[in-house]
Formats: sequence, C-alpha cells, structure tokens
Amino acid sequence: MEIQLYLVYISENIKLIGLYGFRHPFTCQILINNGEYSFQTLLLQDNRNTTTTGSNNQVAQVNQFKKYIGGVLKAGFEGVIFDIDGVLEFQGKVYPGAIELLDFLRIRGITLRILSNSTLKSRRSCTAKLRAKGFNIYESEVVTASFATARYLKTLRPKSCWVMLKREGLEEFKDFRHDPENPEYIVMGDYREDFNFQNMNKALELLLKGAKLIVMISELVDNSMGGVELTVGAYGKMLEDATGIKATFIGKPNKYIFKEALKTMDIKRSKILMVGDKIYTDVIGARNVGIQAALVRTGEFRDRDLDCDIEPDYIFSSISEIKQLFS
Repeated sequence: MEIQLYLVYISENIKLIGLYGFRHPFTCQILINNGEYSFQTLLLQDNRNTTTTGSNNQVAQVNQFKKYIGGVLKAGFEGVIFDIDGVLEFQGKVYPGAIELLDFLRIRGITLRILSNSTLKSRRSCTAKLRAKGFNIYESEVVTASFATARYLKTLRPKSCWVMLKREGLEEFKDFRHDPENPEYIVMGDYREDFNFQNMNKALELLLKGAKLIVMISELVDNSMGGVELTVGAYGKMLEDATGIKATFIGKPNKYIFKEALKTMDIKRSKILMVGDKIYTDVIGARNVGIQAALVRTGEFRDRDLDCDIEPDYIFSSISEIKQLFS
C-alpha cells in the first residue's frame, strides 16, 4: 500500500488529502473538526474527476482506504507485538530503521513484545541474539514458540514427555520429566536431522498406544534462511493424518502463543497492534485473539498474499513506516 498524506490547516479545520495507489487510484478528502471527521470521496477514472460511485471493486478500495485513515487517526496504540524474521530482520540481517523504531516506541511509553515461531531458540538465547545485533530488548518481552509451548505444557502437569527438539529451545523444558520410551505427551519442535524414519515411526507407535501430541508450530515449510525446507508443522500434521489423533498446535497463528504475550501486557486488546510479514500466521493469529494487525511487505511477504480473504488493518512497505502511527 503506497499512501501519500498531505496536511493542510484551514482555520480550525484540518483538511487531510490522501492519494492511494493500490489497485484502483482515487483521492479521499477527510475533514476534521472538533475531533470528528467525515469522508468526501472522488474517484479518478481516465484521469478525470467524477462523482459516480464507480465499480464495486473501486468502492471496496475506497472503503479500505477509509478504514486505513480512520485507523491512523484513531489508533492510539499502547502496545506493539513484533514478529522477528521478515520484520525486524531477515536471513540474519537487521532491516534499516528496525532498531531505531523500537527505541522510538519505547521512549514514548509503548509496551513492546517480540513474538517468534522459532522453536530452536529459547527465550534467553533469542533475547541475547537480538541484543547482540543492537536491539534494546529484555527477556521478559520475548515469547518464542518453545517458551510458549513449555508454559502450556506446565498447565497440563504431565507425568512425562518426549521433547523432540534441538539446540537452545530445550532449555525451556528442563523442569519436566523426560521419558522418550513411555511419554504421556510427545512435544514436537524442530528436530532437524532427527526427523528420520526411526523417530517418526516411534512417535507413531507411541501415539497409537495413548500418548498425546503437542506441536510447537503449524507452519509446513520455512523460507527464512533462503532455501525452502519442511518444518515442524509438516511432521506434526503427518502424524495427525496417520493416527487420526488431533494435535495441539501452539505457535502463530494459534491462540496459545498470542495469549502468552498478551497476559503480561495489561493493555486492552483494542490498543495492541501485531506487526508481521505473513497473512497466514501473523495477521490471522492477531484476528484470532482480537487485536489489530499490520502487514509489512518484507521478509516472506508476496503480492499474492493480498488476494487472501483476510485483510490486515494496515499495510506498510517497510518497518520504519510504522512510526507514522505514533508520530
């Protein structure tokens, strides 16, 4: 979404003219007086102004722009939840303006949370890696899929579990009793090279004997490091199909990981914004818990994502543009 906004002060009124160039170009004039505003819309057809209503598609675009501007004027966000991969950084490189944006928001008293579908990173290691890159982030502000899964598992008070996971993410499960041979719960994260026939067949047999399945994320493939590879959700769904046993999925877009972040924010959900690069995890996940969502056209974003029936509340070309909601 490319929007140019021009503010012109006229006595006590503010005339705000927006030029919107998404699919069907038009201008939208907003008159603001005493905190209230009304819309006057002019559609542009063949480079000529017209007052006709235009096609249904054009009217839909007008309404979408009205919603966007109305959100900018009324936003008043008090908290922002950021995805990491594709939003703050991508393939190990920090996006220009990302560090500065978080500092800008913190100075203004905005509550920050970092929400990642990473299973390999613990809360501690994720925080350390972000801080090493220059982000002023604290461990209490970070929620990873592994951390959220451990918190959910704790509520179940399991007798034993088999945690299929590698690297630092295992730190989150140190307080549980591990029994890969007779687990009450199989907890599936990124098992990397150990997603092999032997272990998958073992998991199949244990599930058929009565074990329950928790899967850290529902995503099927991962493109974050350049190439495409199968990821946790693909293996979890395979076991679901093979056994007929319903798994519990924790990470985005599922509600569990969002609720883990929201419960520490102490802010009305109408005042919280989720920022991500994926419709099917970040935006839908935000919708599932009743918060607004901004889609950034970076990372794994593709233009075809906008054909989805689910629409974000805001679309930005880069992370730094989000500052306009708070300026």
